[in-house]
Amino acid sequence: MASDRVVISLNCTVCKNKNYYQQRSQKKKEFKVEVKKFCKKCGKSVLHKEGKLAKNTNIVKKGR
Repeated sequence: MASDRVVISLNCTVCKNKNYYQQRSQKKKEFKVEVKKFCKKCGKSVLHKEGKLAKNTNIVKKGR
C-alpha cells in the first residue's frame, strides 16, 4: 500500500537554516506550510516556511 504522506523541511525565513522536519499530505498541496517556531541559530521565534528536501536525505518516517 502506497503512502500519501511526504516529508518536508521547515526553513527559517531569517537565516535560511533547516530546523524542523514535518509530514504532510501529498494530495492536498494547495499552499505551503508557514509556522512561527523557535530558531536555534537566530535565538528567537521567527516564521518558518516549507522548503524542498534533497532526494538523498535519510529521513525515516516514524510510527505505524
